[in-house]
Amino acid sequence: MHTPPRRHFLRTASALPFLASFPGLAGAVTANTGARPAPVSGTALRWLDGKAPARFEGCTLGVPWPRGTLRLPANKRLDFKLGANGPATQSWPLAYWPDGSLKWTAHAVAGGANADGYDLQTGAPARGTVALKENADGVLITAGELAWTVPRSGEVLVRSATRAGRVTMQNMKLVALRQDGPQLEATGSVSRQPFTSKITRLTVEQTGPVRAVVKLDGMHSDGKRDWLPFSVRLYFYTGSDSVRIVHSFIFDGDPEKDFIAGLGVTAQVPMTDQTVDRHVRFSGEGVGVWGEAVRPVTGLRRDPGQAYRDAQVAGKALPPLAGMAKAVQDGLQWIPEWGDFSLAQLTPDGFALQKRLRSGRAWIDVNAGTRTKGLLYAGGASGGVALGLKDFWQRAPVGLDVRRAATAMADVTAWMWSPMAPAMDMRSYRAEDGMDTHEKQIAGLNITYEDYEAGWDSAMGVARTSELQLWVLGATPSHEALSAMAEQVANPARLVLGPQRIHQCGVFGDWDPVDAGTPARKLIEDRLALQLDQYLRETEQHRWYGFWSYGDVMHAYDTDRHMWRYDIGGYAWDNSELSTDLWLWYSYLRTGRADLFRYAEAMTRHTGEVDVYHLGPFKGFGTRHGVQHWSDSSKQPRVSNAAYRRIYYFLTADERVGDLMRELLDSDQDLHKVDISRKLKTAGARPDAFIGASFGTVWGSLIAAWLAEWERSGDTRWRDKIVNGMQSIAALKYQWFAAGAPYDHRTGRFHGPGDKASFSNLNGVFGVVEMNSELLSLVDVPAYRKAWLQYCRTYNAPKADIEALLGRDPGGRGMSDTNSRMTAYAAYQERDRALSLRAWREFFASDWLKKDSPRHTVRRLGGPALLRPIDEMSGISTNASAQWGLAAIQHMALGADTLDEAARAAGLVR
Repeated sequence: MHTPPRRHFLRTASALPFLASFPGLAGAVTANTGARPAPVSGTALRWLDGKAPARFEGCTLGVPWPRGTLRLPANKRLDFKLGANGPATQSWPLAYWPDGSLKWTAHAVAGGANADGYDLQTGAPARGTVALKENADGVLITAGELAWTVPRSGEVLVRSATRAGRVTMQNMKLVALRQDGPQLEATGSVSRQPFTSKITRLTVEQTGPVRAVVKLDGMHSDGKRDWLPFSVRLYFYTGSDSVRIVHSFIFDGDPEKDFIAGLGVTAQVPMTDQTVDRHVRFSGEGVGVWGEAVRPVTGLRRDPGQAYRDAQVAGKALPPLAGMAKAVQDGLQWIPEWGDFSLAQLTPDGFALQKRLRSGRAWIDVNAGTRTKGLLYAGGASGGVALGLKDFWQRAPVGLDVRRAATAMADVTAWMWSPMAPAMDMRSYRAEDGMDTHEKQIAGLNITYEDYEAGWDSAMGVARTSELQLWVLGATPSHEALSAMAEQVANPARLVLGPQRIHQCGVFGDWDPVDAGTPARKLIEDRLALQLDQYLRETEQHRWYGFWSYGDVMHAYDTDRHMWRYDIGGYAWDNSELSTDLWLWYSYLRTGRADLFRYAEAMTRHTGEVDVYHLGPFKGFGTRHGVQHWSDSSKQPRVSNAAYRRIYYFLTADERVGDLMRELLDSDQDLHKVDISRKLKTAGARPDAFIGASFGTVWGSLIAAWLAEWERSGDTRWRDKIVNGMQSIAALKYQWFAAGAPYDHRTGRFHGPGDKASFSNLNGVFGVVEMNSELLSLVDVPAYRKAWLQYCRTYNAPKADIEALLGRDPGGRGMSDTNSRMTAYAAYQERDRALSLRAWREFFASDWLKKDSPRHTVRRLGGPALLRPIDEMSGISTNASAQWGLAAIQHMALGADTLDEAARAAGLVR
């Protein structure tokens, strides 16, 4: 088992000076080459959304450094600050260059920051106020006047939270409801069983002073059965009244018998104010807020007075009741006390708000709306709790509940799956339909593009992560304050780096910031932006929302129905096919657009959790594109690929995504369990034998996790495993042209003569192009470098050149326009201008940049032929969009010198 490294404080050798262009630093060296790193123009942090937020609860970001700039370890501590008067910061190493210098650092920024931007500088930061103390029972986290008690065992995640000594929240725990059958269609009955969290392990990951992190692992239990394993991280920041909750769980039930009817986080709120001074708030549409008192004094037949009405609406304690009109004083006891409130967002297009006096009484309708940001408050003038769920309406069915607000102890719950909705149905969408042999399954594949096999379409082992925020407040927040808090829940404020600063550090391979400075570049940049904007529209137009689906996109479009092929086998959900995740992340890196960051973030949260198995026989592998995210029988590392999570991890230092990448480190030892060629063989693969593995779709996906771990930990065994694979590929007769070979997971080496040449259009489209670009700048394997460059140069070469090299043209080449980025890479590395021009000709050969191409023509359609009006791009395809987008990005980074000449020759610009 792999053991994660302990985190260290940032330190730097006193003999190692820093970059003169970085504030507070002087020049730099690169230890193993003596070469100077590229200059960094400064480290300015800006807000992702372009302006300071109304409320900020703290955040963490990653910052890259050129090779040789910063080093660990040493005797001198290296601190970072955000200018002279900026918020407190806490810093730690995130990744290393091969020479031991820091590649990425992580920086936690205290809440309350409100300047338009900050400069990250060396120097002593403002001191944080977060402290964590461990004891036999658990941990105590203090932050200013707040104190949180987290136990090591039991059912509660947070035993209590006090503010200025007052217990304001207690007994926060997880809840789940199991239903023993699906939603009833007509008659019959079902029963529900409640489960609560049971902690099995507490891990302290950070202790302050700006950020403390506690991880809790456990199961949901009813005392007889333990299921639904979970991990919950609690984040506490200086300057924040809240705890950020990152909740992950794995579905490990029987899809035919176990139906989740509710999944939530709940907490108790002591209610000590008189009921006229108790308040409930819900975020509404947009910036709106709904708020009322448990016992209202507004709208009565007898007027208590303006001061009383104003105080209650504002969420303040009423003036002394003795000043009230006597008729109202005498009648207060007859005003109902409303104890229960419920907001249910059962679809992405509508929520309903209800309330009732107590359990056993009828609900009455309050109001309804379309979409809410997902925040509630329950408490009184002396304090209370606000609880919110990120991506609220996008993940419907969800809900927010307040119960027993008229008693001494209220309950607040954020439902990640609302019990008011039909129970979660994880069964396969289809029956076996006689497809009981591999021959029949292949026949089905040929008509619906779905690789179906009974038993291989199980949801057992998939996961989902949700993010919540819980505030412990000293008073009822105003409507304006709660609105700002709701925005923080829905769109957490982030400090980020600009594209130029990231690019200067030489991370993530071949890309450059957006540049429309020439007619040819503008043409390509405009097409890139148009395609990205269309996908943002498609998510809304076709409602790609829901608990299990939000973050994914569809694979292929049906122009006859004006719908994506949501019900046609392998044409439905995309599941990272052809590196959609990478396309979105490189697009964000280049543009810095907030909408692209959030789109890519949602995809990372989805594809790394839902499309990948985290336990069971398919653990470590992902599912090929299909009608359900787990329905296709092809389970492959090309979907679980760590390359699709790695950029987000280094930009944010997100611990959950870091866990997901580490889960994959040893997945190659189980390749025999998911042998993709099993339906073409008479005997399956064995764990004690080599298994045939392709270089692009299998090995090229595995190396991303190993690279990330080598960078994060400095553990060279992962580097060595990558190098073993490189050396063994280079030793084969046809090297990369062999496409694949028998693979030994124990060493990472390929075996056999490799004397059968072939091409596959899939070999370069699952991240191996991007991984090779990075790896060949990090390791020195000359034979492999030569082999890869030859493959890149040859893939799109004329037939005669291929025959001269291989003796024949084995066929199998495809997507020549997007695979032209390999030609561009070879041209750049070999400084071959003629080859660069050839690469552009290959790229321009398709109709992507031609006028009136259906690939970029958007038409407004409506009328009775469609469910609703849409903006349709009839030629849209996610495979093509992702690969063309990546090719365009890499071409502009590698072939800028020849772009204009090639574009003029192609007649694209004058």
